[in-house]
Amino acid sequence: MSISIFLVAAFVSACASSGGSIDEAVYSVAPTTAKYAAIVVDEKSGKMLYGANVNELRYPASLTKMMTVYMLFEAMDQGRISRDTPIPISRNAARRPPSKLGLKAGQSIPVDTAIRVLVVKSANDVATAVGEFLGGGSEARFADMMTAKARTLGMSRTTFKNASGLPDPDQVSTATDMARLSIALRRNFPHHYSYFGQTEVTVAGRTIKGHNKAMKMIPGADGLKTGYTRASGFNLATSVRHQGKSVVGVVMGEDKASIRDARMTQLMSAYIKRAK
Repeated sequence: MSISIFLVAAFVSACASSGGSIDEAVYSVAPTTAKYAAIVVDEKSGKMLYGANVNELRYPASLTKMMTVYMLFEAMDQGRISRDTPIPISRNAARRPPSKLGLKAGQSIPVDTAIRVLVVKSANDVATAVGEFLGGGSEARFADMMTAKARTLGMSRTTFKNASGLPDPDQVSTATDMARLSIALRRNFPHHYSYFGQTEVTVAGRTIKGHNKAMKMIPGADGLKTGYTRASGFNLATSVRHQGKSVVGVVMGEDKASIRDARMTQLMSAYIKRAK
């Protein structure tokens, strides 16, 4: 099933679960929050296996960086940049709040390292630098480009305002749209997708470990992204390939990272069995 057809299937299925019904095995992890939204999709068929509040607007937080990386992958495949292309760090980028790599204005970072840092460290200074670089000097212009790309992927309810996911009341998405982006990353860039499975990155001799604990908790988990701001709660997009089955899950709005990770683990355990 194509990504665009998946949008229709997800919307129809979501209507049946708009009240946010929760499977008992999943609910046992912890009570759900008012911000909670989640989805599990069979990548092969496009069928939604589980859904709760899937089309309700939520803040994506650092799940935003999946689209930032998507744009880097696309630029590489189009020959506009290479893995070695240096991305300059502006004064504006260097001033971004944590999580950050701590680069100084005037420095640069190769595209390859930037992608690794975005996935593992979720560095806001690097995200802004990428946005300015690909946006012709303007992160706001890049955000418009991200939103336009989202529309081409069928992400009808997503609006980006920055490259990092730092708080902006107008930067919103849904569990459905984030699942769609996760699937698009795997399908459109299989030759680059392994970046999302990395759990550590070494920069200038310093090894930085990621905090996506779900990667070790879920059999067959091969990557994607965590996210958090106070407004969003704890978010997670996870891709799993196990015993010939392939699913993508998104959890948004949890109160704690540990609950988010446990919820995703339960969802994947319960619903991958129903994938084709």
